Amino acid sequence: MPQISQRGTLMPASPIRKLVPLADEAKARGIHVYHLNIGQPDLPTPQAAIDAIRNIDRKVLEYSPSQGYRSYREKLVGYYKKYDINLTPDDIIVTTGGSEAVLFSFLACLNPGDEIIMPDPFYANYQAFAISAGAVIRTIPTTIEEGFCLPKVERFEELINERTKAIMICNPNNPTGYLYTRREMNQIRDLVKKYDLYLFSDEVYREFIYTGSPYISACHLEGFEDNVVLIDSVSKRYSECGIRIGALITKNKKLREAVMKFCQARLSPPLIGQIAAEASLDEPEEYTRETYDEYVERRKCLIDGLNRIPGVYSPIPMGAFYTVARLPVDDSEKFCAWCLSEFDFEGETVMMAPASGFYTTPGAGRNEVRIAYVLKKNDLQRALVVLQKALEAYPGRVVVNV
Repeated sequence: MPQISQRGTLMPASPIRKLVPLADEAKARGIHVYHLNIGQPDLPTPQAAIDAIRNIDRKVLEYSPSQGYRSYREKLVGYYKKYDINLTPDDIIVTTGGSEAVLFSFLACLNPGDEIIMPDPFYANYQAFAISAGAVIRTIPTTIEEGFCLPKVERFEELINERTKAIMICNPNNPTGYLYTRREMNQIRDLVKKYDLYLFSDEVYREFIYTGSPYISACHLEGFEDNVVLIDSVSKRYSECGIRIGALITKNKKLREAVMKFCQARLSPPLIGQIAAEASLDEPEEYTRETYDEYVERRKCLIDGLNRIPGVYSPIPMGAFYTVARLPVDDSEKFCAWCLSEFDFEGETVMMAPASGFYTTPGAGRNEVRIAYVLKKNDLQRALVVLQKALEAYPGRVVVNV
């Protein structure tokens, strides 16, 4: 029998989706599942996008340019200007979701064996893209006790060697909801400049910041423009996960030329997705305000509710719409699977993502879960009740001394 490739063997299963078969079986038994495992917003997509798709007046659904439609990229320049990010249309390459932007960044910037430094935990699919590119992720541990704040710069420098080519951050962070401070961003900039590295900055959650601190983009930091690659997506800010439109943004012309070779090989980003994304930029500001206000309320509902459950702790996330919570359980992966396969409360259960799948540090996140607050408040409140009942009934519950 032919052997599976080393990449195929090493490729991790998604901690976000790996329990889907158990959720499907629970639903088949008539159990209602509250999906707290995945960042799929339930808020409506902008009406302008829906109308644009409905009113498509084309005889042929053709390939778009490999870099994406210029009209869309020109409108994106105006969008970023609102955040004091000054770009030209040529700085922007439209990608098939933010995921492809990360993958193409790795493929264009890193050789097999090259290393990327990331704070741990991190968005699990970064590992998949690194494996695809033959790159190696080295991690700096962060802890729930310290709110997942960035470790001291010296910890980064301890990992830097001749194979180190990049630092990657997600700001605001998925899975922790942490928001990097100006001081932390300046420290990262200084490291990148000192060692002439790339800085990959995933900023897809910039609309969701819940603190008075300003949003600091990697593009706001001066003096190393050719080192910065900004990753973006419309999936979260417009509830458009399914149209698969993202962007890779850099001032580095040679890097853009290299990325374009990969773009040409995959031909083009989604045509209909670009039509919807471009139309979304015309949606009134009221849409963004209402979306933001809704997530503020959901965040308060979830975090307050989690911290009222005996033995549960969650720091307050400052951005995105996720939190990592510590539970009084022996193993969060076993607990999450048990909730779907063996437990229900009044015909309902919860689905969460075991946080261990977002860590590479051995043993880290074993009693933690990532929870996405993408459900309506009433559903979140009910999910919290079900979670508390599950923790009370779980055979592997750990007694926490307060």
